[in-house]
Amino acid sequence: MKGRNVLTDNRGFALILTVLMVSLMVVLTLHFSRSVRSALFASANLKDGVRTGYMARSGFNCGLAFLSEDAAFSESDSLLEPWADSKRLSAYSDTLFENGRFELEIVDLTGKIQINKLVDSDGSFDEAQKGVLERFLSLDRFGLDADARRNLIDAVKDWIDPDHEPTRFGAENGYYQSLDPPYGCKNGPMEALGELLAIKGMSPDLFYGTPEDPGISNYLTVRGKGRINVNTADPLILKALAEEMDASLVEEMIQYRRDEDNDLHDPEWYKKVPGMGHVAIEPSLITSTSRYFEIRSTGISGSLKKRVWGTVRREDPKRIDILGWKIE
Repeated sequence: MKGRNVLTDNRGFALILTVLMVSLMVVLTLHFSRSVRSALFASANLKDGVRTGYMARSGFNCGLAFLSEDAAFSESDSLLEPWADSKRLSAYSDTLFENGRFELEIVDLTGKIQINKLVDSDGSFDEAQKGVLERFLSLDRFGLDADARRNLIDAVKDWIDPDHEPTRFGAENGYYQSLDPPYGCKNGPMEALGELLAIKGMSPDLFYGTPEDPGISNYLTVRGKGRINVNTADPLILKALAEEMDASLVEEMIQYRRDEDNDLHDPEWYKKVPGMGHVAIEPSLITSTSRYFEIRSTGISGSLKKRVWGTVRREDPKRIDILGWKIE
């Protein structure tokens, strides 16, 4: 009986061991299968990501081609030209790819306020540029009182000018070194608009704004020679070009430049707009030709998106320099 019990016990142990081994094999098989599927999905996502990235780059290159072609046929730039029609630029991109497309937008940076031109080469204010910036910041949507505007403009000047002397209520190294953490004053031209966030008096709300009411960063640039293209400038910038400008005159300008029969080659076409005979915009502030652009291209494949943004300078049809770009 005792030998029989031992044999019975051994058989039971072997059965349990077999069940455990089979269970372990099942678990390992399921884990391996899951790992294989995850690797396959990761590989597919990597492939789709690379593919979508190339769609975005293709859109960027198309933007370069549009700008080059435009320069070959036109000496001025306006929102009536093909490069400015983002929907049209993107309309046929889905025919170029299988299961994918790109969305392309070209933004004229010459239609914005060049913040670095606030300061002359000798470190003093450029009074014409200062006037534009003061009028722009005085718009109700930004909510700045007269003191806040003046102090911010002084601080921007001190950030850009080469000296170490504060301008009235501006700020130089002494102020920035007292912050936590401390940092230095740039004392040179801005290389990116984001530098404004480091300047005394600037807030994220003022800089970024909201989707409904964009902040000041949407209307400024660090590129260009300071002349604003009146053919492409936003209405808020047009209003800041002269003291006499008001909302009704801005609307008249917008309507005038939308009319394809009107000649926009001379930037002083605004004098032909009804009701603007008394308006005098400083000639050094305006142009009808653009040299600096931002190309924004988004590659889209299903729910996957890749973005390429780049700033370019167009000197002539055969020369477009890429000044900088980023991939998201």
